[in-house]
Amino acid sequence: MAELRHSSSVGSRSSSSPLRAGGGEEDSSSPHVHDHSPNGGDDEDGRPRHPSNRDRPIWSLSGFHSLFPFLGDDPRVSPQKNKISLLLILILAVASLISVYGIINHLNAPYLCKKDGIVLNCPHVKESPSPWENPLSATTSWKPCAERRIGGISDLLPENETNGYVFIHAEGGLNQQRIAICNAVAVAKIMNATLILPVLKQDQIWKDQTKFEDIFDVDHFIDYLKDDVRIVRDIPDWFTDKAELFSSIRRTVKNIPKYAAAQFYIDNVLPRIKEKKIMALKPFVDRLGYDNVPQEINRLRCRVNYHALKFLPEIEQMADSLVSRMRNRTGNPNPYMALHLRFEKGMVGLSFCDFVGTREEKAKMAEYRQKEWPRRFKNGSHLWQLALQKRKEGRCPLEPGEVAVILRAMGYPKETQIYVASGQVYGGQNRMAPLRNMFPNLVTKEDLAGKEELASFRKHVTSLAALDFLVCLKSDVFVMTHGGNFAKLIIGARRYMGHRQKSIKPDKGLMSKSFGDPYMGWATFVEDVVVTHQTRTGLPEETFPNYDLWENPLTPCMCKA
Repeated sequence: MAELRHSSSVGSRSSSSPLRAGGGEEDSSSPHVHDHSPNGGDDEDGRPRHPSNRDRPIWSLSGFHSLFPFLGDDPRVSPQKNKISLLLILILAVASLISVYGIINHLNAPYLCKKDGIVLNCPHVKESPSPWENPLSATTSWKPCAERRIGGISDLLPENETNGYVFIHAEGGLNQQRIAICNAVAVAKIMNATLILPVLKQDQIWKDQTKFEDIFDVDHFIDYLKDDVRIVRDIPDWFTDKAELFSSIRRTVKNIPKYAAAQFYIDNVLPRIKEKKIMALKPFVDRLGYDNVPQEINRLRCRVNYHALKFLPEIEQMADSLVSRMRNRTGNPNPYMALHLRFEKGMVGLSFCDFVGTREEKAKMAEYRQKEWPRRFKNGSHLWQLALQKRKEGRCPLEPGEVAVILRAMGYPKETQIYVASGQVYGGQNRMAPLRNMFPNLVTKEDLAGKEELASFRKHVTSLAALDFLVCLKSDVFVMTHGGNFAKLIIGARRYMGHRQKSIKPDKGLMSKSFGDPYMGWATFVEDVVVTHQTRTGLPEETFPNYDLWENPLTPCMCKA
């Protein structure tokens, strides 16, 4: 366990003094006391004895006197030499002060100050730790550079030429759809094909008939990517049987493995597109890898994610209004935290973790799991051991009460303004009570905006999800409680945009051990939380094979500042 506590002890050194403790006279019995001659300061022949150099003042030494004769009492020294010597010693004194100043400045770096409203590195104001921001010194090494087109990928074909058309269904919720759209652009680039504007297909959970143009700015999307990929709004007119593209197996490529390499598309998909002219790729969830594609393709995915995909102006404006209200809830400008609380009934059930609750609640959850996931549930006898293992590995969602304790240990006060992005929390108000008791200023978009303001956004579930996405993205601190596309896209975007604002990813494995330790005191728990999360605040991290581009865009999409 890492320790923050420091102990210092000053030991007293005992040394024998040559002086008596009482009167301070020399001890005649000491071998270090010289025998005095009867003539006091004279030698035996009566001549005065000269004191040794150690007994003379420093300015009386010959070397020092030759440099600074004005300090002596020699009348032969001229006033002109005195002035030169004075000037020389002043120069040496100033140089010494500058050196000491530089050493102190180096030891106490980094520093911050402002000039004309711009934060700079300055030698006189020390940067103190903040619960709301990462240190500026840790945020100046990397900058976004996905907009830079380096090349290495084939250029666009002439206007009237194409290898064929690619069509995809972007399945799932808003954030899974966003990833699918980014991958679709990348795949079209790999094969030098024309991309038909993706269709947003909702699954059984997300029962919504949202179109691409209901959420995203289509004109900006097509125009921004015009130098990368040719994109058309609809299926070409010459292809008359459009229904066939949605249903016919002859028009569908279905054997694409998860995280496929770029070469797979060139070898297996492109020939079919050239033959049929139009092909649908289905399914398309996670059908493109990360470390097995050219870096320029990964950079293109970042261009799509961070620059080309913009929400409609009305969604952006409503989100800005919610952000403004969050920052002014106290009457004065205040920072706010965005909390992505993943504790819906479906998430709790799917996790197969065990949570605090009554016997009745546990029995109902067991029935729910058996109904929804019968193959995983089986007879339920193995689930208790599985739940313990998953919690130990940090694969269980944090409960609202656990989140509250962690945030308090991190130093966030009771008055913290918290925007909650969440579905219907499993257990309702009873489950939320510990979090609300410790942080009473919890609000949602429904608390910040009236029914009339949100009425137009309720037509599409993804529109409401887009509002949560933007308010979390622009928060001073973002805290996730469980995995998922929403959280990793938020953290990745905040890293890309400058990573000054903290994005906290709790270490659920370590926290489960701390919560389960009956002998751990509050001070030790606070220490564990602080030390553990010093490196979990959303700063860019070195990547590794098969890393998740959406959560950590460092290697392909960011450059050394």
